[in-house]
Amino acid sequence: MSPEFRNSNCPLRFRHNPESSIINMDEILAQLNQSQREAVTHADRPLIIFAGAGTGKTRVITCRIAYLLKNGVAPLNILAVTFTNKAAEEMRRRVDTLAPGLGRSVWISTFHSFCATLLRVEARHAGLNPEFLIYDSGDSKSVLRDCVKELSLDDKKFKPNRILEVISRSKDDLIDADSYAIHALASGDYFRQSVATIYGLYQRKLKQAGALDFGDLLMTAVSALHEIPALREKYQERFRHIMVDEYQDTNHAQYMLTKYLSGKHKNICVVGDDDQSVYSWRGADIRNILEFERDYPGCTTVKLEQNYRSTPNILACAWQVVKNNQKRVEKKLWTENPEGQSIKLIEAKDEIDEAERIVGEIERLREKHGCRLSDFSIFYRTNAQSRVFEDSFRRSGIPYTVVGTVRFYERAEVKDILAYLRLVHNPNDNVSFKRVINVPRRGIGKTTIEAMGAFGAAHGLSLWNIVPQAASLAVSKGAVKALAGFRKLVEDIRAGRGTMTVKEIATLVLEKTGYIRELKDEDTPEAKSRIENIQELISAIDEFERRSPDKTLAGYLTQVSLVNDTDDISDDDDRATLMTLHLAKGLEFKIVFVTGLEEGLFPIGESAFAPEELEEERRLMYVGMTRAKERLYLSWAAERRIFGKSRWNMASRFIEEASAAGGIAPMDRPQPRREAGDFVQRVRLSRDSEPVFKRFEPRATEHDARSGSFPLGSRVRHQQFGDGKVIERSGSGDDMKLVVLFDTGQWKKLVVKYANLEKL
Repeated sequence: MSPEFRNSNCPLRFRHNPESSIINMDEILAQLNQSQREAVTHADRPLIIFAGAGTGKTRVITCRIAYLLKNGVAPLNILAVTFTNKAAEEMRRRVDTLAPGLGRSVWISTFHSFCATLLRVEARHAGLNPEFLIYDSGDSKSVLRDCVKELSLDDKKFKPNRILEVISRSKDDLIDADSYAIHALASGDYFRQSVATIYGLYQRKLKQAGALDFGDLLMTAVSALHEIPALREKYQERFRHIMVDEYQDTNHAQYMLTKYLSGKHKNICVVGDDDQSVYSWRGADIRNILEFERDYPGCTTVKLEQNYRSTPNILACAWQVVKNNQKRVEKKLWTENPEGQSIKLIEAKDEIDEAERIVGEIERLREKHGCRLSDFSIFYRTNAQSRVFEDSFRRSGIPYTVVGTVRFYERAEVKDILAYLRLVHNPNDNVSFKRVINVPRRGIGKTTIEAMGAFGAAHGLSLWNIVPQAASLAVSKGAVKALAGFRKLVEDIRAGRGTMTVKEIATLVLEKTGYIRELKDEDTPEAKSRIENIQELISAIDEFERRSPDKTLAGYLTQVSLVNDTDDISDDDDRATLMTLHLAKGLEFKIVFVTGLEEGLFPIGESAFAPEELEEERRLMYVGMTRAKERLYLSWAAERRIFGKSRWNMASRFIEEASAAGGIAPMDRPQPRREAGDFVQRVRLSRDSEPVFKRFEPRATEHDARSGSFPLGSRVRHQQFGDGKVIERSGSGDDMKLVVLFDTGQWKKLVVKYANLEKL
């Protein structure tokens, strides 16, 4: 027997021992509500459990496993799959507590772990070596680089990240290399046809190496079950009861895997919430949960709607948001918890004001109510938004942690640009030289750097000063040329540093290196996130120049160095939490801030125009709101600096939707710390009066009144884009240009002379 299989949670030699103790089942059932009991005690045949946020989903799954064990089902006949090792371990721990001596023998694992074990045991049937390797994304990208080079393709156009994303999504949809090639050929699209060639070569290299990537684990397992009836029959007989956690997050391969395994006995129980399906960008297909009743006729549906986490106010406002989605199963959470606090709306002047007011509110609640920092979590739509919060926490001396990502100034792309700035300031900085000498790639390899390092150590020279002598070293002519080009690039930037601001220097670095251009060519979600972080760095530099008395490059680099040195203010685990909304799923906090609620940011970009994407953004908002147990804050900024440029914002439609429930009140503004004349209009919302929602109206100035028929804040109509509001203006006469924020959330810069605008 394979050691991997023997050590798994489904030992083949296990024999059910009816004498093994199980905690009193009647006592367990008595602690459940009616819907939970119905789900736990459901007899054979398909079952779908729509488990709303905070309704005890894991409790129901684990109690159901214990119930099956109590009623004579052997552990080896039960399979439970979920998405993370943490979730699987928690489920395993709870089952073992409920059924001592039996729980640890139930096979509970992630999808990928299950497939890896199955393939090792059945390697001969699947045409594999049982000792196959599993490549992570870094390994896969390395292989893809070799493929691109071997095929003599443009490595700037065919980036490993982008190609891996295409291949991974194809495997999620069970599209192998041959099938992809057929579709690509029919499309006539050069990029797709080239990807097809890369995909084929990539798979051959994996096979040659005896390796599978993550997508292969699922696709190969599904293929084996599909093509080998005896294998399918074996595992259908083995797993007589199958439970799938977070079913709304399954992709097509996972859907087919569970369908094959449950094909004989049909005893499949899926648990999930279509209102929390937020991972379509990584292959999740919401149709799997919405169409379960079609796939399994005669199934039983149970809805868990009693929430044990949040207050009625929070649930009511969250439901007012998500109910606007068309593709959802009707359900509404309720709770017996106390009414709780009104949801607070923070209307900030800009992103700095937003961060400072939130951090100020955290300080107030700690002082007045004795809250711990670990009670607080700040959610945002994109990673780049964390920077202003991190800065504000540092200024206030409040410990914090960033979940799921490195701190802003520790992110690779941010460190790359800072390394260039350090070289511009001091070209003899060997650490920065090594970091960016091949970023973007210039064909300067490890051997070249090692040779230069040895020469420098022997002669007391920096790597920068060795570059002119590189031809005398044992390095290639190509490397010598690349080194010279790199030195000239830095020298060209250094030449103007005495007359340029830090922001101008950083912008020139981005232009000369082509750093952002390469990320745009890569065109992946990861690349877009990195671009957002670089844009946020420019905004941080812009903020430094406005706030700091020392506006030099040396002053900025000193400030950043001090930030890095003092990031960990305290060893205390009591820290505020920062994270993206996607990472918040499955967590809960006493006090939650959902920030950046502006059209174009949340809902993000063009999701405002694609119905399916907008519905996913709305579900993401629902996820964020329902993480809060006691207090919920929603915030937006009337102005936000993107890439160092100010943009006027329109409050997110999600605020307006949430306000329909009442129970939202604007948070009192603290004593003004900025210029007088707050230009954010109050939103008056209470249970005692009809909710009124007013979006931000820019204040017209005397200059605006003199400047013609389109002052700031005026309403206009465009034949193509509809009605909107003038939020920026430049030029005059025939050269007048307007930036109009249309009611759809779309921005357009228009030349008045040609736009044919109608003033409303």
